[in-house]
Amino acid sequence: MTQTTEAAAVEETRSPGGIRIHRAWFVAAVTFVTIIGAAAFRSLPGLLIDPLHQDFGWSRGTIGAAVSVNLALYGLTAPFAAALMDRFGIRRVVAVALTVIAVGSGLTVWMTAAWQLMLYWGLLVGLGSGSMALAFAATVTNRWFTERRGLVTGILTAASASGQLIFLPVLSWMVERHDWRPAAVTVALAALAVVPFVWLLLRDHPADVGLKPYGATEFVPKPEPVQGAARRAVTVLFKAARTGPFWLLAGTFAICGASTNGLIQTHFVPAAHDHGMPVTAAASLLAVIGVFDVVGTVASGWFTDRFEPRRLLAVYYALRGVSLLFLPMLLAPSVHPPMLFFIVFYGLDWVATVPPTVALCREQYGEDSAIVFGWVLASHQVGAALVAFLGGVARDVFGTYDMIWYASGALCAAAALMALVIRRRPANPVLAAA
Repeated sequence: MTQTTEAAAVEETRSPGGIRIHRAWFVAAVTFVTIIGAAAFRSLPGLLIDPLHQDFGWSRGTIGAAVSVNLALYGLTAPFAAALMDRFGIRRVVAVALTVIAVGSGLTVWMTAAWQLMLYWGLLVGLGSGSMALAFAATVTNRWFTERRGLVTGILTAASASGQLIFLPVLSWMVERHDWRPAAVTVALAALAVVPFVWLLLRDHPADVGLKPYGATEFVPKPEPVQGAARRAVTVLFKAARTGPFWLLAGTFAICGASTNGLIQTHFVPAAHDHGMPVTAAASLLAVIGVFDVVGTVASGWFTDRFEPRRLLAVYYALRGVSLLFLPMLLAPSVHPPMLFFIVFYGLDWVATVPPTVALCREQYGEDSAIVFGWVLASHQVGAALVAFLGGVARDVFGTYDMIWYASGALCAAAALMALVIRRRPANPVLAAA
């Protein structure tokens, strides 16, 4: 079939009711399912801390260090992944990444030493997950949409929370009733199951099927593959690092990662268990966070299309900081209404920061925004990695997580102030020294 014939066939798909649906929405749907399938790995670290401590006698600091390697690589790989997608295409990069996640998670079943946890879960799963991190969603959104970008970013970001909702209760049940090993195998199989969907249904660019991006008035040719993906990622970093907004965005997003992936996702379950709460109950609360994360992130995308993203970020961080200050008083052996209120509130705010952060990267850095966001995401994961490690060390030293909750609340207050001082930039931004 020629490109012209194919374009005529796929320019718009009709639903059974006769409504025309742009192909971009189908690509977004495949991306959503892909991120859900890969989200299984994000549900597991917090469930592994106590079982690995009991099975192997490893300290929580050691286990937290492996999780921190995973989180750091998740972020540091993201900007190179965005550049690799420009060079080799989205399908190839994501398919390989999912396979690496499956291999790393599967190998943990046979590990006997802490260095193997570092290698399998820290290195392999970290590299694989980083290669299809939020930069994946940003790349798909930038290529396939010119309208509704905030909404689509919110929906794709929420996919990770949806995956957590699906997998976390199942994995926690496996860990408590059977062992942590079946849970690790489940993560590997979930990643592999998504690979055929990516290869058969995902397309790299609207021009591949003769389409304009959704909302575009003109056809956008597919750019030529970009040579030197790693060099481009580093070059973009150096250019962006000469601007003030980059450091403010990176700083706020580092605090975002510290207060979500590093803190709540990694340490909430063991902290709740310290107070006598069953593991399945604590994991179910995290799953509820996933439910409301979907609502909050999609709503944040809608708000980002209509309101000033700097002010949205300031509100999100300020409210998150206040909620963390109250958390130590809410932990108890059973689930009670104030804890449910915290869970709902924190879920709404979990990654609501992503759509306005992506919008500010796009405003400041134009065509390089996906790679810049990859570096901003790297700071997010470095912040998460530090708190994942320090949280475990604090628990070993002080016997409680309270200090980490209070410190993270204070950091969120600082992030709110940082968001407000990000300067505006006129249309068609060009990177320039601040």
